[in-house]
Amino acid sequence: MKGVAEVPKKIPMRQCTGCREMKPKREMIRVVKSPQDEISLDFKGKAQGRGAYVCQNLDCLKKAIKSKALERSLEISIPDEIYAQLSEQMEAGNE
Repeated sequence: MKGVAEVPKKIPMRQCTGCREMKPKREMIRVVKSPQDEISLDFKGKAQGRGAYVCQNLDCLKKAIKSKALERSLEISIPDEIYAQLSEQMEAGNE
């Protein structure tokens, strides 16, 4: 198959619930609501359930908390522990 251009691999994009920008899925943190209505952080992007994404940026997280965007996306109230885990993860990533 000479002359066939190689098709670049498609990068999955997701929208941040904080800044509303589209970014590559791998650069974001996924918050998941499991079928049992449990909220957790998913770093592999493989956990079962409904997911919402936030940039690895504290400003985006603050916007998402203030506007309750994650809660609306997942249709459930999110415990403060999850927000604390998210901010710890972002602070650890920025060091």
